[in-house]
Amino acid sequence: MTRGPHFKVALIGASGLLGRAVANELAAITRWQVVRTAFRHGDASTVTLDIRDGRAVRQFIADQTPDAIVVAAAERRPDVCENDPVLARALNVDALGFIASAAQGIGSWILSISTDYVFDGTRPPYQPDDTPNPLNAYGRSKLDGEQALLQSGARSCVLRLPLLYGPVIEWGESAVTNLTPAIAESARGVAPAVMDAWATRYPTFTPDVAVVIRQLLERHEIGESITGVKHWSGDEPMTKFDIAMRIAKVLNIDACITAQRTPIEATPRPRNCHLASDALEVLRIGQRTPFDTAIRAVLQNWPRPTSL
Repeated sequence: MTRGPHFKVALIGASGLLGRAVANELAAITRWQVVRTAFRHGDASTVTLDIRDGRAVRQFIADQTPDAIVVAAAERRPDVCENDPVLARALNVDALGFIASAAQGIGSWILSISTDYVFDGTRPPYQPDDTPNPLNAYGRSKLDGEQALLQSGARSCVLRLPLLYGPVIEWGESAVTNLTPAIAESARGVAPAVMDAWATRYPTFTPDVAVVIRQLLERHEIGESITGVKHWSGDEPMTKFDIAMRIAKVLNIDACITAQRTPIEATPRPRNCHLASDALEVLRIGQRTPFDTAIRAVLQNWPRPTSL
């Protein structure tokens, strides 16, 4: 589906960690019209939209009639999902049903973001057609959301991603940058920073994901829509302990970091959910910035708290 210079993209969840990176990437495509939505953290350039409100979602899509819809809004915090499954389902499952229903009526293509946590982490690397087996409420809600979308009849693509990091507004936006305050405190001698050295993660830079999303949109624009489930991932395996050591090096601080070699988090997490990105790589889709380069840019461009 293409409408030439009038190709229109609705970016739902434009104010979040990934949404901001996607908004920046798409802003450079001047031939496209991009309509951005946000819930709590919008501004004059965004449409306020609560994706839990089915009527509002349907009205928004009917009014905008986008050629493509990118869904970057979700409840992504595993502990929150575990403690509030109703909220997790509303944001990660029901909202996709509303979007799919409205989009199908006007022929929009939907690109929805999912997670590596749909897998149990016992047999990596995972291909898109491998059988999911989520260990926690977050993974279950995202898997249910995938199925709600893929079974809706709407033209759609699910893009599964692992641990994301990128330019942040506050440290807690990413489980990568969220390690920074504890690392800094340990360098001040307050207490050692105990970091997980059990689970292997593949940190993935949000501006790189934004390039993948832009390239998928370009395929749709020329009538080569990609559908089904796809994976994209960074290619550097690291535990949180490894990540913390590399952050300390970038910050040039003498941190006291201790490796925790058994899982201690209350919400169960998979050990290694490495996502195989072959299917997109074959299509020459993708970009990867080395972790050290990317995290240095993130930390240098962020006003440091006094503890740093």
